[in-house]
Amino acid sequence: SAKRTIDKEIEALRIMESELDETLTKALDVMQYTKGRVIVTGMGKSGHIGNKIAATLASTGTPSFFVHPGEASHGDLGMLTKDDVVVAISNSGETKELSDIILYCKRYGIPLIAIPKNPDSTLGKTGDIVLKLPDDGEACPLGLAPTSSTTATLVLGDILAVRLLERKGFSKTDFRQRHPGGKLGSFLQKVSDLMHKGSEMPLVKEATSMQDALLEMTSKMLGCVGVTDGNGKLIGIITDG
Repeated sequence: SAKRTIDKEIEALRIMESELDETLTKALDVMQYTKGRVIVTGMGKSGHIGNKIAATLASTGTPSFFVHPGEASHGDLGMLTKDDVVVAISNSGETKELSDIILYCKRYGIPLIAIPKNPDSTLGKTGDIVLKLPDDGEACPLGLAPTSSTTATLVLGDILAVRLLERKGFSKTDFRQRHPGGKLGSFLQKVSDLMHKGSEMPLVKEATSMQDALLEMTSKMLGCVGVTDGNGKLIGIITDG
């Protein structure tokens, strides 16, 4: 069963790979050159995947956030501006909760990138650009639980994020600035992020009294004080040990 699930989801990804065309390039152009943000939306499992896609985009140089379609109908539509682009996800393409966001995009001319399984669905027909999901069923033996479809959607989101990252020349330094915490943050950390310099440095001249040297050491709270000559060159160090 485990292997069958894996094989079924790989099969869906292969189908999606074979169907990639210039539509993907059009979607990337819209997302790259938008003056605003990329707003991702979706209901249920599509929403969970949408949250991850928005987070990946935001951490790789494309300002993005997720808007829940239910909350959008109760005021969060105000988060959208005419400079934004909306990415709407719905496997069936008939998710009723997306209707208000779709209408809002049409009313204010906000580009709508649709990600449905059926391009002839309501979402497919209203999207300015349609990125089709593979129509090969689910890995779930009941054919009901979103499995292959959510995997394909997640990979499609990664494709968009990776390609935008490459287009923008996004670097490790850029990534670190957006991800200072955790293991990734520490891995990308530089000496310059930790070191002290300028007025933060506890320094005294070699003729300074020991009492004043201790005061300097204590005030800078580094447990040491550097000793410099008349030219400001470091010639020694005293530690609190």
